[in-house]
Order: sequence, then structure tokens, then C-alpha cells
Amino acid sequence: MNLTREAFEEAVISALKRLPPFLKEKIENVEVVIEDRASREIVQEMELRSPYELLGLYQGVPYQRRGFYYGNVLPDKITLYQIPIESVCRTREEVEMKVREVVIQEVGHYFGFDDERLRELEEE
Repeated sequence: MNLTREAFEEAVISALKRLPPFLKEKIENVEVVIEDRASREIVQEMELRSPYELLGLYQGVPYQRRGFYYGNVLPDKITLYQIPIESVCRTREEVEMKVREVVIQEVGHYFGFDDERLRELEEE
């Protein structure tokens, strides 16, 4: 299922708006971007076989590891990879659900949540 970039952006914005309030209130200094797929460098760095294995990526200093010294830094970055996400979906609704799942996963990495907590958030 292929969406236009604009439609995909709308799905990402919707997923961000639907985050639980306790997360939205605390998230700060994070840039959310959309790219077609992971770069060759990221694929190699993460020891993946294909860029299609990576649907999203959080890069930065997790919230819980930020101390009093944290400031005057570039934003953390959450990247969603449109083509790999679309490749595992057959309908627009599936793309929207997968985007929400990936957004929750990457925001969870920002907060330093473990897999169990991430599953709980996905179910909410």
C-alpha cells in the first residue's frame, strides 16, 4: 500500500496526537521526521540485511538518562521509514495502525521503556 508523503505525514501526526497525555506532556526536544528508508550507513551500523527490516529509529539521549547537565543540545530524532512501513501493509488502515505502533515504539525508546511497557502502551 503506497500513500503520498502528505497522507503518510497525516498518519504520523494523528499517531502523535493520540499518544497518552502523560507522554505528550513530557516529550521535549524531539524532531520527528519521515524518510523513504534507512540509509546504507544505518543499515550497516545496526547490522541489518536490508533497510526494509527497520520501520523506525530513535536517536538521542533517553529522557530518563538526562541529568541537570542536559541542555543546549540538538533535538533527539525519531525517524519513520515510509517505504518499509508501507511494504508490510495492504490497506491505508493497516498503514495507519503500523505508523501508530512505530510511533509508540520510538517514543517509548525516548522514555527508556522496556518491551513490556511498550506492549502496554500499544494496547491502550
